[in-house]
Amino acid sequence: MDSYARTRERLETYFGRTAAKTWENLTSDAPVSRIRQTVREGRDQMRAAMLARLPEDLTGCRVLDAGCGAGPMTLELVQRGAEVVACDISQSLLDVAKSRIPDKYHRQITFVAGDMLSERLGRFDYVMAMDSLIHYQARDIAEALGKLAPRTRGKIVFTVAPKTPLLSVMHVTGKLFPRSDRSPRIIPHSEARIASALRKALVKGRLRAVARVAKGFYISQAMELER
Repeated sequence: MDSYARTRERLETYFGRTAAKTWENLTSDAPVSRIRQTVREGRDQMRAAMLARLPEDLTGCRVLDAGCGAGPMTLELVQRGAEVVACDISQSLLDVAKSRIPDKYHRQITFVAGDMLSERLGRFDYVMAMDSLIHYQARDIAEALGKLAPRTRGKIVFTVAPKTPLLSVMHVTGKLFPRSDRSPRIIPHSEARIASALRKALVKGRLRAVARVAKGFYISQAMELER
């Protein structure tokens, strides 16, 4: 997974140093530009759509929040009773998550700075990977899911950037953020491409597209892989 490792290194630099403050603000209630407000609202809608794929009561379940960022998904998971491994490549965003999530929930959370695919994280009932795979090639997404699936009892719910004309133009022009903190390239994929990559990687499970959110500059497709 050399290409996965190279992309992960770029993301670690971006989220950990280049644009850490940008994403801290984006995931807060702080005023932001109109463009970033659409991203904030779109992410809120997508998080709700992904959580709708899990039981309301997660008591006794161990869940990986893969790419947890500033922790909004983690907070909702622990409020449902889950034990959560909140993993992110950015220590600075993990610090934000720790400060925002009420202390009473911290006993349910293991915060981990590092690779969300690490076998050291253990086994899970569910995996949530919101916008943490959108920068990767289809083969890397398939290999990532192939590493997580054998350690996941239930489903893996994840997002990809859908292959749409508007999204392709947005990514080519690269105008979502100023040049100084622009994110690494987002790679659009069709459901068929992800399915094909999974077959080639011999990843078993049923793949389904479950929700799409298009809110201004935020366009994302939620999918789930269930064994």
